[in-house]
Amino acid sequence: MQHFKRWLTALLLIPFIVWGIIKGSILLFAAMVSAVSILATFEYLDIICANDSDSISPVSRVISYSACMALIMGACFGSWPVLFFILALGMMALCVFVLARFSTFPHIFDLVARQMLGIVYIPLSLALLVFIRNMEDGALWIIWLLIVCFANDTGALYVGTFKGKHKLAPKISPNKTIEGAVGGLVVSVLAGLVFNLIFFHNVTLALVCIPCALCVAVAGQVGDLFESAMKRVGHIKDSGKILPGHGGMLDRIDGLLLAIPVFYFFAVFVL
Repeated sequence: MQHFKRWLTALLLIPFIVWGIIKGSILLFAAMVSAVSILATFEYLDIICANDSDSISPVSRVISYSACMALIMGACFGSWPVLFFILALGMMALCVFVLARFSTFPHIFDLVARQMLGIVYIPLSLALLVFIRNMEDGALWIIWLLIVCFANDTGALYVGTFKGKHKLAPKISPNKTIEGAVGGLVVSVLAGLVFNLIFFHNVTLALVCIPCALCVAVAGQVGDLFESAMKRVGHIKDSGKILPGHGGMLDRIDGLLLAIPVFYFFAVFVL
């Protein structure tokens, strides 16, 4: 039943996602990414504050959500200075929050540090998707990236389920295996290769993209383990329940968050 829910959710969402990437304007695409970013940040804040005695301040949440929208919508300008300016504004807002709450909340700096990590970890990474979308054939490259990442997850899941024997990181995620990780890498590289040959019709480009797909897949697995470690510390199984069969939004995009910067590097300097 869990696998059925997983595939049904994917099949229902894929047409909407593909339409938004290919046919939607850059503003619509940025709005979609912003929504994903806010949902993932909401779950992230719940995870990092799971062990705190006090719930996170609504003002603190508003600062994080505002940073999500500002960073991703700001990426529509295609300028890194705009993103750095928005990050600086977010930092200033958090500094004012620290000064206002310092006398009543002694652990305020720890909370702010975790919030800044979340802003860099989630919306700043997702903002790169808007940069990629503005590139030549950007929509196709985003779909390629999503296919590689999700093929990585699916390959690791099923190879690990049927062939997995050796634990990959038992203290972080007991169900992940070395065999599953290798299977995910192989499936993701093959998926990326086939996609390139079908849609770009360039054998040389397809071969160049093999190491790119491999690095993206490795980054995706590191991102998956990183989120698992956060949930382990917070004693949380899933980041949420918004996606049946997948868990929360952060559960679905955890690997993508580290894979995006890796692909962006290849897109700018190699491809």
